[in-house]
Amino acid sequence: MPRLVTHATHDTFATHATLVHQVRRPHGAPTAADFAFVQEPVPDPAPGTALVENELLSIDPYMRENMDAVWDLNSPLEGRVVGRVVASRAPGLAEGDLVFHRQSWRTHALVTADEARVLPQRPGLDPAAYLGVLGGTGLTAYVALTRIARLQPGEDVFITSAAGGVGSAAGQLARLLGAKRVVGSTGTDDKARLLTERLGFDAAFNYRSGSMAELLAVAAPDGVDVCVDNVGGEHLAAAIDVLREHGRIAWCGAISQYDGHEPPAAPRNLYDLVEKNLRLEGFLVRNYRDVQGELEDFLIPHLLAGRVVDQQTVTEGFDGIVTAFLGMLGGRNVGKAVVRVGAGV
Repeated sequence: MPRLVTHATHDTFATHATLVHQVRRPHGAPTAADFAFVQEPVPDPAPGTALVENELLSIDPYMRENMDAVWDLNSPLEGRVVGRVVASRAPGLAEGDLVFHRQSWRTHALVTADEARVLPQRPGLDPAAYLGVLGGTGLTAYVALTRIARLQPGEDVFITSAAGGVGSAAGQLARLLGAKRVVGSTGTDDKARLLTERLGFDAAFNYRSGSMAELLAVAAPDGVDVCVDNVGGEHLAAAIDVLREHGRIAWCGAISQYDGHEPPAAPRNLYDLVEKNLRLEGFLVRNYRDVQGELEDFLIPHLLAGRVVDQQTVTEGFDGIVTAFLGMLGGRNVGKAVVRVGAGV
């Protein structure tokens, strides 16, 4: 699995769990001062619960929105996790099981059987994939293409933030689903080259190198049928410009506006949705969890055969989680951002 690895070196304590709390609401871009590391004894499982030692933590753009109102201050934070059961008093969860759950931003968690999914351990399949192309990241891309945009074979696709977790998955999935041409926007020339040289995009551009609308018009001179948008703002407006009649936009996120104090004005060309018979639909992937099995059945054979790259940027060490989160928001990751707590995986 291709990865970029950054390192954080700090002491850890085997008898203590370490957690991260959000201690204040951000004003604009978050900073490290918005978080605090907290230590407490590793808990013992009560009847009906299991103790999980977290091994891989997912870092996702939606967490920025949660900082404004969803997450309680001075409390443990949530997120997607892969970990190992180390002690259990819960039927259905055995010691040694590899599980997926949502008690992230901590080294240890107590979970019930209803809160954890035991992951199948397939030869040749990295467990980190369950946070990447087989996790919420891949599921978001798959739902965007199959349920929201309803991509048809032979259609052309434009993906914003294409070198991020959802974007890099969406480009590869679009190709597997029969897209004729896949175009992506990203924030650096190196990422643009990665998209075309490794991830199978037909064209990619650095949106910082000129006018977004003009760059996309050059990359997609004949227009596109589908856009998977993770950015909003000028990216969304440019997509509306190049969409053909009856085009569809699956709106996954708006990372360009998460730090703003005021909501932005609507895209300058929003009325083109009417004139061109376009459809723009937003969605939350949590409403499509029933599609998870379908995603795995479709994607695992391609992943094992090497036809899909689970591109990840891995930060080594739990104490690097805040740095990884801020780096992801600043576009320093390529593909899915993940924190490896220790050497267990």
